[in-house]
Parts: sequence; structure tokens; C-alpha cells
Amino acid sequence: MQDTKRIMGVIEKKGVDFPKSLVNEIVDATKRHDLTGKELGKLLDEIKKAYERAKVEDGEAVGTVAAQSVGEPGTQMTMRTFHYAGVAELNVTLGLPRLIEIVDARKKISTPTMAIYFQEDYRTDEEFIRKIANKIGKITMKDILKDFNINYAEMNVVVELDDDKINDKRLEFDDIIKKIEKAFKRVQINKNILSFEPPTPNIRELRLLADKVRDLQISGVKNIGKVVISKEGEEWVIHTEGSNLGAVLKMKGIDRIRTTTNDIYEIERVLGIEAARNAIIKEAQSTMDEQGLTVDVRHIMLVADMMTADGSVKSIGRHGVSGEKASVLARASFEETGKHLLRASIRGEIDHLSGIIENIIIGQPIPLGTGSVGVIMKPRK
Repeated sequence: MQDTKRIMGVIEKKGVDFPKSLVNEIVDATKRHDLTGKELGKLLDEIKKAYERAKVEDGEAVGTVAAQSVGEPGTQMTMRTFHYAGVAELNVTLGLPRLIEIVDARKKISTPTMAIYFQEDYRTDEEFIRKIANKIGKITMKDILKDFNINYAEMNVVVELDDDKINDKRLEFDDIIKKIEKAFKRVQINKNILSFEPPTPNIRELRLLADKVRDLQISGVKNIGKVVISKEGEEWVIHTEGSNLGAVLKMKGIDRIRTTTNDIYEIERVLGIEAARNAIIKEAQSTMDEQGLTVDVRHIMLVADMMTADGSVKSIGRHGVSGEKASVLARASFEETGKHLLRASIRGEIDHLSGIIENIIIGQPIPLGTGSVGVIMKPRK
């Protein structure tokens, strides 16, 4: 404790204004290497220089730097899809296609998926996790049948329920029967044997009825298909194909802090715009990390801020950030040039040339860097 006070005293004497996390790192490093006051002073001088160099200068083109920092490694990404632990049915889009999905703010993403974590009391209880997995995952009639026959002579569909499969899926027999009776008016039930009749006795109706019986959903949450249970360290985790964050978070035993989805619009709808901003940062950074590419988080944060600044998730394209720019020339330089110029001329819009793109187009210095400062000479009297 005394050691920490001494180190903090030296830092205060130097008059450096570092973030708390950096101060803690300096304290730890000083203790670990047993630095003297003189050595600590020298270290602080070097850190201060590096810290000042790392700061963004006034007039820096941060948007352009962010675009280059994300765009350059993005072009080197391999286009591939990742499979969970050998389960070919459950895959997640990664690499360049995923990055495009994020910055385009697609409402319908190609492979929505959830990672469902559990509270401390339940995360090691395999039986409880399996019950929840069967509640969440889609289970249809064909998953619990022992026998399935289309009887063209009697004009009916006869099926036999499999008790072992029902028990394995942790389902209740009575609940299944209630679902069947609700979905089909003409059904006869004799223990595990069920007989279904079509509304009109013809082959077409019988085949349609057979498909309807086979595909009847017995259990599961809307928009979620398959589920995969995996063990991560000491705890069980469920990964899903499809996503329904709102419904899953209401379930018993779910860890509401760590459970997440890769669908950014769903996060915005359920948890709000701040959570959506964090999701954009997390998804973009994990996509880069997975490909072994390093991009400073501050560039990604700037992109996420631009996408969510208005209180809703917008794409970086002609329907979002670029399409809403005040400058006519900036909008026209991105996409649909003729359309933008025609509309602007009909409306009589004026371009005040206050941005970067429009000044580059007409060959003027941009209002950033050296161009952000105007020097006026004061004549001698």
C-alpha cells in the first residue's frame, strides 16, 4: 500500500494526465520491476511522449483514416463460412461477407445465430440445459415418430409416436396430444397410434395432410431452428441456428448479461441503440480477429458511432450515412450520380463545399489538416 502511494506521488509530481487504466498499468510495472524513483520518472517521460503521439491531432481526417484502416485489411479477407465443432448444419458467416453485412446494416442476415449462457446455479446442470435446449430448438412430428403410413385404401394417415424419442427430447405426452388436437380437427387417438383424415377424401388432400402432419411443430421458439449444446470450460452453452433474443431472455435460468445474438437489428429492438452500437463494434472486431487482422478499435468505434448517431441503425451506403450527406457532390460521388444531380437541380439545392469529398472533386484544398487553418497577414503600419 505504501509502495502504491509513493508511485502515485511520483506520477502526480510529473503532472501527467493519464487514464486510470494506464496509471494502474504503470503502478503494476513499477512494482514488478522494482523501479527506483529516478527510473520511474524516466519511464513516465517516455510514456508521456508516446501518449501524446498517439492522440489525434486537431484537423486530423479521422473518417478517411478509419475507412482506410478497416477497408485495407477487409480486402485481404478470405470468403468462407465457419462450422461449429463438426456440425455441418450450424454455420456462421465470417470474413468479408460478414463485414459487408455489418456495415450494410442488413435487416435479414444470412446466418443469424445466438450464444445462450446460463446463470451460475444452472450452468453445470446438464439435464436442465437439455430441457431448455429442447424448449428453444424446433421439434416437429417427424422427430418423435416411430412409424408413418399413408393409407390410400382407407384415405387416412396413420402414425405411431415413439415414447423413447419423446423422453429423449424431454417432452410431455399430454402436451403433444393437445398440440395435435388443436392443429387437426379430424384425428382419432388410441394411445400412441394416431389416425388423421383429410377434409375431402382424395389423393391430393391426403398428401397435403401427410406433409402437414410430418411438419407440425411440437416445440420450439419462433425463428429458431437447430440447437447445438457444447461445453465451454466448466459450463454448458447453447448455440442456435436462427435468433429470437426477446423470447430467450424471458426464460428461466438464462444469463441475460452474456447471452447474445449476431443480429444487430434484433439487439436494437430488444436492448436499445447503445447495445446495438456495442454489438457493431464487437461483431466487426471479432470478424477481423478471426481472420488474424488487427484494426485499432477506435476506427471501428467511429464507424459504429456514425451508424447509430441518429438513434437507429443505419447502413454506410446510399440508403444510410452516405445518402444523407448535406453536400450534393458528396452524395453524387458515391452512387447514382445522375439521379442526385438531377434532383438537386430540380430543388435548387446549394452546395456550400464544407466537406472533404466535394472539395476534392472541384480541386480545392480540403478543410482538414493544413487546410483547416486560415492564415491572414496583418500589414505593418
